[in-house]
Amino acid sequence: MGPAASGGGPQPLSVIEPGQSISDWMLDAGERGNPDTSIDQRHAGGLGWTVGNDVTPLPHGKNYFDVLLKTIEDTTAGDLVFFTDWRGDPDEALDDSGKAVSTVLCEAAGRGVVVKGLIWRSHWDVLRFSSEQNRRLGAEIEAAGGECLLDMRVRPGGSHHQKIVVVRHPERPELDVAFVGGIDLCHSRRDDADHDGDDQSQEMSEEYGRTPPWHDIQLAVRGPAVGDVEYSFRERWCDPSPLSHNPFRLVRGLLSGEDLTADPIPQQLPEPKPQGDHVVQVLRTYPYRMRGYPFAGKGERSIARAYSKALSRAGSLIYLEDQYLWSAEIADIFAAALRRSPELRLIAVVPMFPDTDGLSGRAQVLGRDYATAILDEAGGDRVAVYALENRAGKPVYVHAKVCVIDDVWSCVGSDNLNIRSWTHDSELSCAVMDSNGGTGFGRELRMRLHREHLDRRSGDDGDLIEPVGLFEAYRRTAQTLDDWHDVGAGSPRPAGRLRRYVPQRLSPLQRAMATPVYHAICDPDGRPRRLRRHHQF
Repeated sequence: MGPAASGGGPQPLSVIEPGQSISDWMLDAGERGNPDTSIDQRHAGGLGWTVGNDVTPLPHGKNYFDVLLKTIEDTTAGDLVFFTDWRGDPDEALDDSGKAVSTVLCEAAGRGVVVKGLIWRSHWDVLRFSSEQNRRLGAEIEAAGGECLLDMRVRPGGSHHQKIVVVRHPERPELDVAFVGGIDLCHSRRDDADHDGDDQSQEMSEEYGRTPPWHDIQLAVRGPAVGDVEYSFRERWCDPSPLSHNPFRLVRGLLSGEDLTADPIPQQLPEPKPQGDHVVQVLRTYPYRMRGYPFAGKGERSIARAYSKALSRAGSLIYLEDQYLWSAEIADIFAAALRRSPELRLIAVVPMFPDTDGLSGRAQVLGRDYATAILDEAGGDRVAVYALENRAGKPVYVHAKVCVIDDVWSCVGSDNLNIRSWTHDSELSCAVMDSNGGTGFGRELRMRLHREHLDRRSGDDGDLIEPVGLFEAYRRTAQTLDDWHDVGAGSPRPAGRLRRYVPQRLSPLQRAMATPVYHAICDPDGRPRRLRRHHQF
């Protein structure tokens, strides 16, 4: 990727122009493309979004876990805690005292809180997954009086990747909240802005060390959108299909006394009253499966559709943070926006190294090569890709899933920018706008992340608002830090955590071996054949 273009005057970030509306950016109910769900029909007028929400970004696991712990500990008998997770480690500490995920949820169930969880059953631990940890968390919650099911209703090789927690209070509805984002209730996630890592860590590529630095984000959503997040949980919970069609897993579950059937849950409460000025649209991915989902018979790809619609409006700046940034087909959508809008710039922050070594890691490198080559061809020096490191010089694993377009439309959730997340696994994200079409939420989210990556203080960030100044600040900071590393650490370390992303080199043989792994395992396609054939979502 070339450096950002610095010529010409600053290009102002847009707000919604006269004659435009929220519906020009958000999906309407028909555009969701899933006639089997009633998530939008629940709203007055069948709107595809809710208004009157208050959305607070919670960057980093420590911030999120602190708020989550206080929220769950404040629940009383009759309150509800619903959650979905990709990986759950029962011993993961939520605070400095070591209070663990399992302890907090089990204590809530013991107080009479209705605790219900859906965790991906997971592939085997020998493949670096979390089958036993997820099983243990579920068993401990069940023993305490809650209910936690291991859900394998996915395509072959797929996963349930949603990461949400919904807390409802029948007697105190003003406290209702939904947490949505990319942070699992598991090891390695409890890091902060210093990025020294989580002492309870999971194994990763050796470049990240014993306690991998981890950059991530969750949203705290209050207001009517809480009902949409809860409704998404209920659709999965009330699916009458068996939790798995694998006879080995079913027999093992029966022999071990595993809970294989979802018990009824209390009727959904009325939507929380308005609490703010944010518009929120709950977006999901569900794959097309032979047996189907009763709430998504042909799947749902509203995340992909929402990105496509918002990108068609992009005029000034796309800011991305993403774990993967793979897939030529998805890169083509961003590239089309860059070609259409000659003043549009794109900044992406990604991990410098894959999370795994060997053939799988090389397949990840290959996938990002596909995407970045397309973006580079379309945008040239209007596209820049960076990685992060902490102040000790250790690379930071970027697990965040963030997109901000023109500071008007923002999306945070569990989905990565790849075909797997947009078509194959289950995902849940929230698109957020200001109700007046302004730049308040998107800009503050973006500036908060910029200040961290550049080691800036609030008030020392005026040059980061417009794209030209932002591009120059990122380019200069990364170049200075790269030069400092090249010369050696004899002088004081310069400010900032940005490094220019440099893809790993793959030999022709490595690329040939990684290609089928990338397409079949890393980035499979979960669309019906007709959509796949026509490159539609």
